[in-house]
Amino acid sequence: MHAYALIPTALIAALALGACGTTTTSRTGSGAAFGAATGAAIGSLSGDAGKGALIGAGAGALGGFLYDRDQKAQGR
Repeated sequence: MHAYALIPTALIAALALGACGTTTTSRTGSGAAFGAATGAAIGSLSGDAGKGALIGAGAGALGGFLYDRDQKAQGR
């Protein structure tokens, strides 16, 4: 039961650290890296860390890209 308590912590850490950088590449890359780490951690609870890492990397990359577009639209 304690392992499931780590899921919100991992998600918060990924959101706080994800999309770091100033360029599209760095924001997308960091989003993918943190998404993969979070996905692997969550996936390991269900017995498939690899699948979780792939899903997390895709979601993180998309999130980093969208964050970059938003920041550029705001002139940052």
